[in-house]
Amino acid sequence: MACMKLGSKTDAFHRQGQAWFCTTGLPSDIVVEVGEMSFHLHKFPLLSRSGIMERLISEASEGEEECVINVPDIPGGAKTFELVAKFCYGVKFELTASNVVYLRCAAEHLEMTEEYGEDNLITQTEAFLNQVVLRNWKDSLKALQTCDDILPHAEELNITKRCIESLATKASTDPNLFGWPVKEHGGPMQSPGGSVLWNGISTGARPKKSSSDWWYEDVSTLSLPLYQRLISVMESRGIKQEIIAGSITFYAKKYLPGLNRRQGTSDSSTRLAPVSLGSPPSEEDQKLLLEEVDRLLPFQKRVVPTKLLFGLLRTAMILRANPSCISNFEKRIGMQLDQATLEDLLMPNFSYSMETLYNVDCVQRILDHFLAMDQITGGGVSPSSMDDGQLIGSPAGPSLTPITMVAKLIDGYLAEVAPDVNLKLPKFQALAAAVPEYARPLDDGLYRAVDIYLKSHPWLAESDREQLCRLMDCQKLSLEACTHAAQNERLPLRIVVQVLFFEQLQLRTSIAGCFLVSENLDGSRQLRSGFTGSNEGGWATTVRENQVLKVGMDNMRMRVSELEKECSNMRQEIEKLGRVKGTSTWGNVSKKFGFKIKSQMCSAQEGSVTNQHNGNEKIEKLKERHGKHKKDSVKDE
Repeated sequence: MACMKLGSKTDAFHRQGQAWFCTTGLPSDIVVEVGEMSFHLHKFPLLSRSGIMERLISEASEGEEECVINVPDIPGGAKTFELVAKFCYGVKFELTASNVVYLRCAAEHLEMTEEYGEDNLITQTEAFLNQVVLRNWKDSLKALQTCDDILPHAEELNITKRCIESLATKASTDPNLFGWPVKEHGGPMQSPGGSVLWNGISTGARPKKSSSDWWYEDVSTLSLPLYQRLISVMESRGIKQEIIAGSITFYAKKYLPGLNRRQGTSDSSTRLAPVSLGSPPSEEDQKLLLEEVDRLLPFQKRVVPTKLLFGLLRTAMILRANPSCISNFEKRIGMQLDQATLEDLLMPNFSYSMETLYNVDCVQRILDHFLAMDQITGGGVSPSSMDDGQLIGSPAGPSLTPITMVAKLIDGYLAEVAPDVNLKLPKFQALAAAVPEYARPLDDGLYRAVDIYLKSHPWLAESDREQLCRLMDCQKLSLEACTHAAQNERLPLRIVVQVLFFEQLQLRTSIAGCFLVSENLDGSRQLRSGFTGSNEGGWATTVRENQVLKVGMDNMRMRVSELEKECSNMRQEIEKLGRVKGTSTWGNVSKKFGFKIKSQMCSAQEGSVTNQHNGNEKIEKLKERHGKHKKDSVKDE
């Protein structure tokens, strides 16, 4: 820290208890009281330097033997007046960044101008501020910190503003251009040439280049009002929003202990770790800080890590922050929800009035914000503008990537909250239905969530089950999901029949594609059969792949045959049931189940069925469930 020595005499002051005495050999003729401290001094050195002291001494000397004056409101108190008295007596002391603000304000208060002496205290402190303190990062920071204690006086003299302007200028400048150390905390000392110093000796080694976050830790030592003013000035100077946001989040993580509980080392927004505090701030102070952080953070996408935004939101809920503060954090998260993880979304319910384990309403609001932003930015694609191949499961284009990621995230979240027995059906449906249909290339994740919800809520009525299952599109289930759903007793009968139909349709489509690929491979082999030499190894590989493909085709052909047999048996059983009730046409049953089936798709191929065990089991289950429906309908009649 830079300093300047004032005065030439050796120390002529000594303290006894709560009193200071001047040991010049002359008896004291004036007592100056500053707070609880008394200074036994002489009139002439004081009145020759200060206009205020001249007037006070003149008033106190009238008609009294002992002159006693009281100076209660001097900036900096007794400690600062001690230095002022030493200056008046010409005693040596150091002018530093830690005391220059106090002395400058005290000198102004005591009217220590050039009128009362050459090179008076105002002149010397002002020169030290401008020529030394404000040209150095750490001295400017130290001076600004001392402004907190005497802020009204420092503001009146524009000291606070000048320190903030100095810090903002240096923060926006490349620190590698400086020839002196700029960091207050840590880092090796540097020589004027920029080399590292060891015990004051240049080692010749060059220090590592500083990154853009070199000043985060230093400014985090400022009080919140001063820090807020500094950030505002930095923004006006055009410092990047990402850098500003990084400093704000560093400041928040230092004074909000809850933010560090679920933050991994790899998720830190900066390479610097927040300084640990001796005692954390009170809940009220944390709440005020959190609301100020909300006002300071740029309302811009991807300038703050999503995980940290969730931490701020969670802390705001715990501290019962202002509703607008909570809403702003939700909107910020909604702008970049595609970067969130499932762990981020699983926020516990901190409200005693809500019964669910997780805060589903908050996730619903965040999703709504994301969808609103997606519509504004044109990120979404209307289902009417997409062909059937894209809807069934072709790879999504670049414009669908964020919303597809969010759809997958929400499906995973639904599966996690589905076991909660207190989660009401309308709330589950609302969250699932909020995701547009085109955002899900496949509905496997949604099917899994629905299945878990049905398993955890076995008391749901049949109508509620059907309503819940309408969230799924059976055409967008994979073959694995179709196979599982066809054997799922928790699903309504109508859904099972639809699943079986579309499973058969997908298998037929797959086999048709395999035949096409096989024909192309055979044709290519015939066209290139004359080539030998270096191509023989490649063709041998192709032949083996073709054989594997044919085996897979045979297996799928067997599966299609099984499904066709099942479909034929189902048609016969349903026609028998229809004749009992007076309806024997397959078309009525098809209409009842909500899809159209071509009769030729259910015709069995002779000799192609080798294993009907699984199909018979499904048919028996369907017959049993149809029997129950029949009995229920008879009772109703």
